Amino acid sequence: MIYYWLHILYLYIGSRVFWSKTDVCSNLTRTYRASIFDCESLRYMSNSRYLQYMDFIRFEKMFRSPLYENTFKKGMFGVLGSQKIIYKKPLKMGSKFTLTLVLEGWDSKWFYHKQIFSQKECVCAIGYTKAAFWKNQKPQDLPSIFKECGVTENERKVPFAIAHLFEYDYQLLKT
Repeated sequence: MIYYWLHILYLYIGSRVFWSKTDVCSNLTRTYRASIFDCESLRYMSNSRYLQYMDFIRFEKMFRSPLYENTFKKGMFGVLGSQKIIYKKPLKMGSKFTLTLVLEGWDSKWFYHKQIFSQKECVCAIGYTKAAFWKNQKPQDLPSIFKECGVTENERKVPFAIAHLFEYDYQLLKT
């Protein structure tokens, strides 16, 4: 767990001091290498590490974009509503891979990201997240947050397949 928090600190310092700023709606791509600490005994990256890398790129996006000033510094924090991942091809220990964060869309409360793990133009896994910003135990108005960040669109329609992916999450919790 210490690796996780040290990496978040690295992302914060790098984003605030060394790396260029990005806007909220642009894609963010980062290249990583599957280290020995990321892999299981069979020398493939552990499933839990995919989710950790998805966290890292979302944090980097927040730190490098105006979202940090307009949410975290105002007492809001990001909350995952749901997260799904589809695995296609395992990542071997020592191999390089790229992770691309794509903002798929948003409504009044939730925003949806697609995170693509790829190697040499081949998709290895795709993760989807549904998230919101919360303050005082309430979800905040996303269009107004994005407007403060310089986004001119009031709403970006979430693709049907992605919205459908998260449609029955709350019914599953009730059973």
